[in-house]
Amino acid sequence: MLKLKFDANLETPIYKQITRSLKEEIDFGDLKGRSRLPSVTALSESNEISFVTISRAYRQLKKEGYISYTEGKGYFVCKRDNCLKILMVLNKLSSYKKYIYYSFKHALEKEAQVDLKIHHYDPSVFKSIINESLGKYDYYVIMPHFFNGADEEEYLQTFRLIPHDKLLLLDKDLPQLDDEIMAVYQDFEKDIFNALNGAEDLLQKYKKGVLIFPGWSNHPSEVILGAKSYCKENGKTFRIAHEAEMELIKKGTFFIVTKEADLAELLKLIKISNLKLGEDIGVISFNETVLKELLDITVITTDWEQMGATAGNLILNKNFKRIKNPFKLIKRGSL
Repeated sequence: MLKLKFDANLETPIYKQITRSLKEEIDFGDLKGRSRLPSVTALSESNEISFVTISRAYRQLKKEGYISYTEGKGYFVCKRDNCLKILMVLNKLSSYKKYIYYSFKHALEKEAQVDLKIHHYDPSVFKSIINESLGKYDYYVIMPHFFNGADEEEYLQTFRLIPHDKLLLLDKDLPQLDDEIMAVYQDFEKDIFNALNGAEDLLQKYKKGVLIFPGWSNHPSEVILGAKSYCKENGKTFRIAHEAEMELIKKGTFFIVTKEADLAELLKLIKISNLKLGEDIGVISFNETVLKELLDITVITTDWEQMGATAGNLILNKNFKRIKNPFKLIKRGSL
């Protein structure tokens, strides 16, 4: 077990002494790059130091790029000559984003320290994050979803501050950035159109399509275009509804739902309508979850874990490609 060097009688906080000691051991090669470190609990018990103190020292070492953490595996010493520092900036936190983050880190294994920040769809917040972090990271992994109606030129100018060979776009491509960059993206309009077209055997019994797309939603507007194109090509009427609770449930309608809350409200309305789900009324929801599988709800979804893994591999291999992420419709009883 690793024996930590510290003196409890010094005025310097113990966590700082431990941090400095471990940095020296890493710098001088006593702790080899890629070697696994003891867990916080094990190190705390073996050295009779509080869990909080060890945890604080590890956090500082991780922040400075001396060690990295991989979910389910633990802490590892970074190779000082090539341990990548990566900033991932997402639009929001959600269960789907966690799949991306952890699969991205897993693909990189022990090769990188990944810091996570959220821009909340706000171009000004995004600009602040980038201005504060420029020059501090080897790669910037960005999810470029912003408020509908956001000033495109404003956020494109921020993207242009990032060297193109250090930029990777997640989930959405920006063709306006015509440099040779990395991207793992969805083609929202074509993906939705193709997914619905692939389910025409089930959708042919419905004459009307309704996309429940809240007015405050920041989902890509291309989703609307894809659903509208499908309905037009297949002779169905189409409209957009901003919330499920205001809907009149009529036989022969299929609904596409983007938000979980609207899905719950819609299922409640169908239940009290006495119409049969999957025969009289159809429902398709965005993004797969275990609950939707249990409820037998048809979903259209991208492969979030694949997106993270592909992004990690692009960086590891320095492969400057734009790659479309897999997208599929999972047919279930709700259609």
